[in-house]
Amino acid sequence: MVVMYIDVVPNRSSPPAVLLRESYREGDKVKKRTLANLSALPAEAIAAVRATLRGQALLPADEAFEILRAEPHGHVAAVLGMMKRLGMAGLLSTRDRPERDLALAMIAARVIAPDSKLATARGLDAETLSSSLGSELGIGRAEVDDLYEAMDWLVGAQARIEKKLAARHLEDGQFVLWDATAVRFDSRTSELAQFGRPKRGGKSESQLVFGLLMTPEGVPVAVEVFAGNTGDPSTVGPVLDRIQERFGLRKVTVVGDRGMLTETRITAELRPRELDWITSLRAPTIRKLHEEGPLQLSLFDERDLAEITSPDFPGERLIACRNPLLARERARKREVLVQATEAKLETLVKTTARQKNPLRGKDRIGVRAGKILGGSKVAKHFRYEVTDDAFTFERNPESIAREAALDGIYVICASVSAEALTAEDVVRAYKELSVVEQAFRVTKDFALEVEPIRHRREDRIRAHVFLCMLAFYVRKHMEQALAPMLFVDHDPRGGGTERRSIVAPAVRSSAARTKIRRECGDDGLPIHAFKSLMDDLATLTKNTVQMGDTEVTFERYARPTELQQRALDLLGVPVSLT
Repeated sequence: MVVMYIDVVPNRSSPPAVLLRESYREGDKVKKRTLANLSALPAEAIAAVRATLRGQALLPADEAFEILRAEPHGHVAAVLGMMKRLGMAGLLSTRDRPERDLALAMIAARVIAPDSKLATARGLDAETLSSSLGSELGIGRAEVDDLYEAMDWLVGAQARIEKKLAARHLEDGQFVLWDATAVRFDSRTSELAQFGRPKRGGKSESQLVFGLLMTPEGVPVAVEVFAGNTGDPSTVGPVLDRIQERFGLRKVTVVGDRGMLTETRITAELRPRELDWITSLRAPTIRKLHEEGPLQLSLFDERDLAEITSPDFPGERLIACRNPLLARERARKREVLVQATEAKLETLVKTTARQKNPLRGKDRIGVRAGKILGGSKVAKHFRYEVTDDAFTFERNPESIAREAALDGIYVICASVSAEALTAEDVVRAYKELSVVEQAFRVTKDFALEVEPIRHRREDRIRAHVFLCMLAFYVRKHMEQALAPMLFVDHDPRGGGTERRSIVAPAVRSSAARTKIRRECGDDGLPIHAFKSLMDDLATLTKNTVQMGDTEVTFERYARPTELQQRALDLLGVPVSLT
């Protein structure tokens, strides 16, 4: 049985709070919760509500209350509650100003429902709202130009905000992770839009590049936007300037992939600054180490990790690793690519041998073969011959065998001493780069949607990317708190959240395997992806209720389901944020 009543709560130095509450039974326990704060209502309205609850109203029961509007609210409560715990308002500005409130709204909106600024403005406006976000932040009316002005203010405050984040999460002597990626961006007016080759291969396209600086725990600290034709190594200098000059950190260890921390960049940027680094070697260098002797496959007879030396890397540590799972995956991908290339080459063979209109001419056949092999990434694994009227090919088993011998083997290069870090610690630090890669997948693809970029002014583009980073900062902390309910690995003993998806079978913990097998968490509730959990929370509504045909209205929240209450409890936020 559910009983609603009015509770008057005294305040020491303020008028008493008048709360609409309900008590209900859950199992053998009687619980209560606050539905609405009626303190702002006039005394006669509160009396009318009390009379209605006591059954003394003149209206029939089904006409006593009418819901005027139901606003999706649970996901808003979750995001704003976490933002309050993180002190996001103070992070942006210690002064209460309209631009800060709108910036907070845009950050929350990118976690809840990333969209264009026009759609975001309409979702915040009281007349066209799509959730309770605008009303919870006190935004009665929002125009898209107001959001643009808030973006202009935010990008002007970026350096100050990032300095605060660095003070929270970085200190001298620790690791910092840096990586860059490209996003599609077509513009005739912005100099940031330049043609560049995507990392995943393919034709050059108009794009821009952004880099993300993170802690080993996966917390984003800073973001930088570059023109689309900027190579990854060229982004290292600016981020080192930011770390040392803006953040005041003199001694950190930079962790970057082999395309980022090249030997040239190490010599030009890291050594002069007396900074340490951890990176990996490229495949040709690994092959050279194998052919010249330092890297012997017998090193992995007993362990999958061995420290080696080479005169080509004086004063640096080389740690060779073998990953059997990676070896099998590389072998599988190579076979898929070889077979796909074979199919295309077979088509070319048939084109030269057909009876009607056969392809003729050594140059024409060679051009066609070059296009196929040039885009295949496995041209070295084929032998072929081109004549004026024929094309023949076959696999090169020796080439495939040479490459297969090093499948799953990678070599990490580090400047940190053995006294400072063991070989295992160096490998573990390098693997943390997967955190940044996961962040890029979140910000670029299915969640916060850096692209499509709908802005043309350079400062607005930078503000947009910075907004996405701040939204990821909030989402990252939400995922850590909600880990027992999500498809992510976690420590059930409360020791923190691992940054691994349990979708990837290679590194599942026992807790992750249990969740997969049971299809639910330890509490028996279904596990979710982050988005599906937010969708579930959105069904918890904030309702504007009117008393009969009077002008008296108040807010009442829907009762959370067991799953919704569990999520809010993990986040440490109440349904009502007021």
